Amino acid sequence: MGKTYERIEGRIRAFIEEQPVFFTATAPLTGDGHVNVSPKGRAGSLVVVDATTLAYLDFGGSSAETVAHVREPGNGRITLMWCAFSGPPKVLRVHGRGEVVLRDDPRWGEWIGRFAHADGPGARAVVVVRAVRVSDACGFAVPFMEYTGERTQHAEHFGRKSDEEFAAYCEKKEHVGVSLDGLPALPLPLPPRTDTGGGGSGGS
Repeated sequence: MGKTYERIEGRIRAFIEEQPVFFTATAPLTGDGHVNVSPKGRAGSLVVVDATTLAYLDFGGSSAETVAHVREPGNGRITLMWCAFSGPPKVLRVHGRGEVVLRDDPRWGEWIGRFAHADGPGARAVVVVRAVRVSDACGFAVPFMEYTGERTQHAEHFGRKSDEEFAAYCEKKEHVGVSLDGLPALPLPLPPRTDTGGGGSGGS
């Protein structure tokens, strides 16, 4: 039977940190807008900041729907979901309010520093999520699947680009600067990083 929790701590935090993949869900405020669901992977790209806050790295990709929905005035709704593909069955959801920290934000250096092992030249933004509801469900219908390792193609692809080349890549994508529903997504041209970091991965 599912339960709700007031804080992300103990076994709930441990479960989140053990999972190699999670999913994000967002939607625009308009009733006929596109609902977006994105898989997120890459070791070290998600951190539990405290008992009510998580953050993850938004990497280069062909769109930026999540960023657009979170940035929409009056919106910010976001749900993160994890599934147990091994061990005891569980589905965990964090419903929350998101905030996008862009590369020219004065807080960029503070936030990007939390991802030292996952940071790379494809980092576009940090999405900060403050939980309003934490709950789990049985997960009995989720199949067993074996995790065999990280894919390296994405990091390698962006690792070959300079920051200027990465910015040019973003400008060529139709739905990086604007969402499917015409909402502002990432600012283009992509602001240069305000730190000296950089090092190489998908966003949607």
